[in-house]
Amino acid sequence: MIRGRSIIAIAKKEVFHIVRDPFTLALALGMPVIMVLFFGFAIEFNMERIKLAVYMGDKTQNSWELERSFSSSGYFISKPVWSPAHAIQSLDEGEAHAALIIPPTFSRDLRPFTENSVQILIDGSDNSSAGSIVGYLGGIQRKINENNFGVFTPPVDIKTRFLFNPELNSRWFVVPGLAAAIIAILSILLTALTVAREWENGSMELLLATPVRPIEIILGKLLPYSIMGVVAVLFVFLMSQLVFEVPFRGNFFVYMVSCLIFLSTYLAQGLLISVVTRKQQLSMQLAMLSGLLPTILLSGFIFPIEHMPKFFYYATMILPARWFIKISRDLFLQGSLFSQILPTFLIQCGLFILMIFLATKKFKKDVEP
Repeated sequence: MIRGRSIIAIAKKEVFHIVRDPFTLALALGMPVIMVLFFGFAIEFNMERIKLAVYMGDKTQNSWELERSFSSSGYFISKPVWSPAHAIQSLDEGEAHAALIIPPTFSRDLRPFTENSVQILIDGSDNSSAGSIVGYLGGIQRKINENNFGVFTPPVDIKTRFLFNPELNSRWFVVPGLAAAIIAILSILLTALTVAREWENGSMELLLATPVRPIEIILGKLLPYSIMGVVAVLFVFLMSQLVFEVPFRGNFFVYMVSCLIFLSTYLAQGLLISVVTRKQQLSMQLAMLSGLLPTILLSGFIFPIEHMPKFFYYATMILPARWFIKISRDLFLQGSLFSQILPTFLIQCGLFILMIFLATKKFKKDVEP
């Protein structure tokens, strides 16, 4: 039978370790705040203040209205250049992201139902920026046609409506996944470091020599980090509502249960790393490679999984963060019912059971005679 008194005693001992260790304490308290502010405010997928080099070969009212259509859109900052070659030079030197070339015959050839072209040169070295610029051009082109020729109704009028995130707000996309990145730090990294420190200092052998059972040591050492992880998740949730104003349309209880399962999975992974390595430096490196970096780069937190090569697409299926982030975004933005996220939830539970099994089996194998 597992004794709660022993677990509490081990947990108190771990709390004393955390309080006395400035690095662990700073990581546990400061990192969630830094990551929420950094990712929440810094990551922006909608480009603004795009530098546009403008060459006006035709200095007429129509040309000025064309330039004004770009600058008044709120996305472009116009910069005049004296020749097409100067516009290309601005792109080469990184002084502009795009260039607008207005030919000398622009105003003369401007008439309804007649094709009249201007040239847009785009810096394609940054494909994400180039894609955003191309997306803005369609709306600007419609605005130019309406200003010059009145309201024009095309044969097929395609009206676009964005569901779940009407304004395409980047923060609504990023913030629901922040809990995964923060849990990855507080669970896998801190657990791997602190438990490895016990092995490195020889204090783990002293613990195992006491009447406390191995499973009680595991639960006692993981309990403080579980509480810290839950507090971090609640902090992210409050920030999402009060600061970033991200809507939460799902069931809060289902969200917290999913957070606890994901947290426990990464705690077990951190424990497994510490048992295998027994060295703090090596544990930190493995925790970064197997936990933190995949959580940020391969989980869909920033880069869409669907657009990855097939190998990486299927490889991400073993990452708990992939399924947790999907559940989080579905609950935040779509308000999905539990029945709708059940397949994803079951996969997450399966990975949780697998990691707990591997961690406890390895720990028992190493400590039992």
